[in-house]
Amino acid sequence: MLLELKDICFERANKKILDNINLQIDTGKFIAITGPNGSGKSTLVKIIMGIEKPDSGKIIFDNKDITDMPINERAKLGISFAFQQPVKFKGITVYDLLKMSTKKNITKKEACEYLSKVGLCAKEYVDREVDNSLSGGELKRIEIATVALRKTKLTIFDEPEAGIDLWSFNNLIEIFENMNELIKGTTLIISHQEKILKIADEIILMKNGKIKDIGVSEEILKKAMSNVECCKIKRKD
Repeated sequence: MLLELKDICFERANKKILDNINLQIDTGKFIAITGPNGSGKSTLVKIIMGIEKPDSGKIIFDNKDITDMPINERAKLGISFAFQQPVKFKGITVYDLLKMSTKKNITKKEACEYLSKVGLCAKEYVDREVDNSLSGGELKRIEIATVALRKTKLTIFDEPEAGIDLWSFNNLIEIFENMNELIKGTTLIISHQEKILKIADEIILMKNGKIKDIGVSEEILKKAMSNVECCKIKRKD
């Protein structure tokens, strides 16, 4: 088992955001977390990463208690986190960002190989700045390349479909379909999108701070889709 959450509780302003969450996640899985807005999905993954700290409970990662560990220590153990809106870095090239992510002096050829794997024409992007000249879809792909290069044991994506158009989303689906091969670890992804839920090895349905159901059957998928507000992906003109 890669990750275990034991009796995780989290409260803010006298409201229970997470209510006794117990969860086990195996190695090498592609797992989707879904549920209505306000169900606790983002808080849950932020607690796993260490961005938030639970009020009570334990987090066991790779047989180590990481409940009180800071973010940087969790990253060293093998946890990566990709935000809804990828960060922009004016003055830093895509190649620089990939090198910083891996903390290795990778060659441009190696960087280009990973850019190609996420569907970008490497020669056109490797020397570009990570700034406003890049679209939401391009930034998402570059971010996936950075976490893929790290090859961490657990990679978390918080609604990767947010803020991108239909064309970019459909291309991202192809990348996520091959995520296990690309990252060589477990992927945990928050999403409202049926296409992502369909390719998941397991779906975790959350509601009102609790895990309501876990599974992969059509019944679970139907239940998930009836309990979430589907994101609207804009069509590219």
